[in-house]
Amino acid sequence: MSPLETPDSRLQQAMKLVLLATLPGLLALFWFYGWGVLINLLLAIVTALVVEAAVLRLRRQPMRPTLSDGSALVSATLLAAALPPYCPWWLTVTAIASGLLFGKHVYGGVGKNPFNPAMLGFALAMVMFPQPMTHWPAHGVDLTAAFQQVFGAGVAPDAWAQATVLDSLRINKSLTMDELFASNPAFGRFGGHGVEWVNLAFLAGGLFLLQRQVFAWHAPVGMLASLFVVSLLCWNDSGSNSHGSPLFHLLSGATMLGAFFIITEPVSGAKNALARLLFGVGVGLLTYLIRTWGGYPDGVAFAVLLMNLCVPALERFAAGRQSQVNP
Repeated sequence: MSPLETPDSRLQQAMKLVLLATLPGLLALFWFYGWGVLINLLLAIVTALVVEAAVLRLRRQPMRPTLSDGSALVSATLLAAALPPYCPWWLTVTAIASGLLFGKHVYGGVGKNPFNPAMLGFALAMVMFPQPMTHWPAHGVDLTAAFQQVFGAGVAPDAWAQATVLDSLRINKSLTMDELFASNPAFGRFGGHGVEWVNLAFLAGGLFLLQRQVFAWHAPVGMLASLFVVSLLCWNDSGSNSHGSPLFHLLSGATMLGAFFIITEPVSGAKNALARLLFGVGVGLLTYLIRTWGGYPDGVAFAVLLMNLCVPALERFAAGRQSQVNP
């Protein structure tokens, strides 16, 4: 570490790079879904800053260092990217506020949280408001209509909101995969319509962070490899009981967002290299299990939170393995 660098300055620099790396994914979301993405993002950022400032004031702690480290902005940005565009304003505010309060500040603030704040906020919103959380727009609308949808001042167009591709596959009982891709507008070429390109955009941002050594490769590779392998082993080609191909799972839902921006969070994730790899493997396996046999269409958030609970055990296991190799 340079003599001029401090842990706070390194954290701030890392958060800036993470925010920069989210731009391709956010632009892809905006391209496919329009102004609702930007409104979600602005609501999330404002809410995050207000919650951070209020908590710091109540705890009588200095505001400037914490507000400027960028951690709240990163949590808000990632959660806004995961929420459905044009969801009600109160859903975004509730998700962000609960994620920061119960996923971060209740444990003492940044650097002490055992759970990923963005995924905790998403999971709480999914449990409390399942219907608006599982319906995404088929397309974007103009700015005026976007404000009307978000703030409840207008009526949604007919057939405008639709179930996500993962939810459509989960409830499918009779159609083959080929028929779903041909007839269901939620399906694109390989995964979800539009969402497949969003995943590729977040993949590009994640590779940028890897190149800049913001995080190591272990957790993302572990997650994507395990998701690929288990979906390949359980793939039933195009039958009506198929759970989707490996490519379908890699390019649907929040797969790439989770792999490169969520499970790489340094505080709630594992520190040891082997533990990070096992952490990623566990997230990939749980994501597939929840998607195919669980009650929620996209299992990334719940998989991350469950593996957050396993981090101490993974660290002990990895330390034990190292002590055996290097007695």
